[in-house]
Amino acid sequence: MKQDLLPGTLDMLVLKTLTRGHMHGYAIAQLIKQISAEVLQIEEGSLYPALQRLELNGWIEGEWGTTANNRRARFYKLTPDGRKHLLKESQRYQNMAQAIARVMAFS
Repeated sequence: MKQDLLPGTLDMLVLKTLTRGHMHGYAIAQLIKQISAEVLQIEEGSLYPALQRLELNGWIEGEWGTTANNRRARFYKLTPDGRKHLLKESQRYQNMAQAIARVMAFS
């Protein structure tokens, strides 16, 4: 089932995933899917534009390499600016989640 994400959430999830080290796009999508117990399934049509946007913003760096399956792929890693942005976005997300929880608990 496809779950819609709040704006900016995909970027935050990708940045958080890359805190584990450099990886290629497919591995990023699979790790997000695995950690979320298959609730979050990132489509290629969303992931690759996000990776390009993150790279253009200087939050990740990509370089070509070879996967474990001996395929050519672009591997991404988090930059220092990306770490700063992740911290800022994580705080914004926490504030939003707490605000939503307060509204939902209201009776």
